[in-house]
Amino acid sequence: MPLDYESLPREYHRTFLAEGVDSADWSSLERFFDELQERRIRSVADLQAWLEDYSEVFVAVSEAASIRFIHTTEMTDKKEYQDAYAAFLENVEPRVKLAQFNLNRKFVESEFRALLPRERYGLLERKIENSVRLFRASNVELEKEEKRLALMHQNVTGAMTVSYGGQERTVPEMSKYLESNDPAQREQAWRLIQARYSRDRDQLEGIFDRMISLRDRIARNAGFASYRDYSFLSRERFDYGPDDCARFHEAIEKHIVPLVRDACRKRQTELGLESLRPWDIVANPVGRVPLLPFRTTDQLVQGCEQIFGEVDPAFSDYFRRMMQLRLLDLESRPGKAHGGYETELLELRLPFIFMNSVGRDQDMRTLLHESGHAFHSFETRNANLHYLYRGENIPAEIAEVASMSMELLGGEHIKGIFYDETDAARSRYDHMLSIARLLPWISTIDAFQHWLYTNPGHTREERGDAWERTYDRFSPEIEWGGLEEAKRYQWHRQTHLFQTPFYYFEYGIAQLGALGVWMRYERNPREAVASFRAALALGGSRPLPELFKRAGLPWGFGADVVGEYATKLRRVLLP
Repeated sequence: MPLDYESLPREYHRTFLAEGVDSADWSSLERFFDELQERRIRSVADLQAWLEDYSEVFVAVSEAASIRFIHTTEMTDKKEYQDAYAAFLENVEPRVKLAQFNLNRKFVESEFRALLPRERYGLLERKIENSVRLFRASNVELEKEEKRLALMHQNVTGAMTVSYGGQERTVPEMSKYLESNDPAQREQAWRLIQARYSRDRDQLEGIFDRMISLRDRIARNAGFASYRDYSFLSRERFDYGPDDCARFHEAIEKHIVPLVRDACRKRQTELGLESLRPWDIVANPVGRVPLLPFRTTDQLVQGCEQIFGEVDPAFSDYFRRMMQLRLLDLESRPGKAHGGYETELLELRLPFIFMNSVGRDQDMRTLLHESGHAFHSFETRNANLHYLYRGENIPAEIAEVASMSMELLGGEHIKGIFYDETDAARSRYDHMLSIARLLPWISTIDAFQHWLYTNPGHTREERGDAWERTYDRFSPEIEWGGLEEAKRYQWHRQTHLFQTPFYYFEYGIAQLGALGVWMRYERNPREAVASFRAALALGGSRPLPELFKRAGLPWGFGADVVGEYATKLRRVLLP
């Protein structure tokens, strides 16, 4: 059900920004930015109060952007919503970015910032200093154009449907047929999806060409040799760099890729196939019908509510609140954007979950995942954290630990709720296999992006060659004979490459962290959940190594850490 924003409760009230001010209207906002800019700061207490007011304004603006983004994804075919979001990106966001830069510079130049308590403000100071270093007025228009291109990509993919079984079906809806035990049905579904992407191939390539050029200009304007180097700082990757990513790729290639290839050989044998084709990857290896954990969205919601209560009663309380406030838009439908996400309405301090449920086991996992993000929002709700420590500003490396851990912890309780003992075991096995397969895929997407943005002048032909080299390095053994062109453009299906460049490696770090939370949960559930929640309650207010430590996890993603988790996965997948 589409979000009804006006019906949501206002439990936290503004103290600086007037209650009636429209935070999507620059003419209403401007005087508050001016007041912050002109205010005299005469003490540490003044600076702390100024930071609180700064936070309040940006929380309101962020929420205005979130509402408009949500509406565009819920109804890609509604022009008024597309226009409202485009108008915000055109008329408000650029002015806000310039105003934020001026406020950040005011903070950096304050004589009192060195006297702020380090525990609360140390990382905040680093983040603001970094934003001042990166900001260029010349990039405001370029970033606005980048958002337009991202919206264009979203509209192209959101409009994709295929005719199957006498009905028009969305691409996410078609994905359930890839789990069929009928090889012909799997192949037909895969080819229909592929053909639909192929129809828009030139348009997608054109959008991406413009994105590459635009992002390279943004980086060079800011004084960086490549968008990769720029992106590491713009994504606030303070605790690791490109060399660490390369070590992760090498560790995955050494420890995880052989495991995935062995598991795929096992699947090939069980399916009785001479080779695995692209449509065989998620098929049930013993010929049973695909897992169907629920038939209606209500069954999905009620089942997950029970699961959360088994993990920790606080989580089921949070989830029931979302149910009551209708903060869940779960079903796939024409005109709805692909994928799934959770976003926090920062001023209301409430999370919202968007996904495309069609009745698959993966849909259950997706709701567990996105609910983990939502619980992160609830855990920080009353901590009065600054804007830069909340919502989209929480480092993805720990935010995704919240979501991926909830998949694993919730998966321990699906028996008797969604499945009998046999199917619960199947679901858990498939999930572990998906984790093993995800880690090489993350390496594929990340290594590909390192190439893309350190070679910005590449041709489409060179880009296709680079993709194939990278894919072959990390892929399972799939037979692509006769499908070479489809293989060359598989990256078109990875939304992150278009919408959020370099936002994918974080999933690799987080997946290792989630495996660590799960292994602790196996040994001592209460202690593991307590540590997990303690880390979430900090939001983004501590450096990543400290957040991982609070959760009881090692910080690192080289061969030693990856090797330990690979051993655990091998015991589960290939006993």
